[in-house]
Amino acid sequence: MKREFSVVIERDSEGFYVASVPGLHGCHTQARSLDKLLDRIKEAIELCLEVEDTGITPPEFIGLQRVVVEV
Repeated sequence: MKREFSVVIERDSEGFYVASVPGLHGCHTQARSLDKLLDRIKEAIELCLEVEDTGITPPEFIGLQRVVVEV
């Protein structure tokens, strides 16, 4: 069975790509390249589903919005 998840990808201050899956609590990974990152996040999703699969239905992805605040 195929399932689809939204993945948020960012780059940290050291140049690593960091991926997280909002629909799966604690599901994240990092890598130096985007290709490696995608391989790793697929593996992380599979592992998270093995541990937590209780009929999880991921939330519908609506979009991202960058918000600026003054501090």
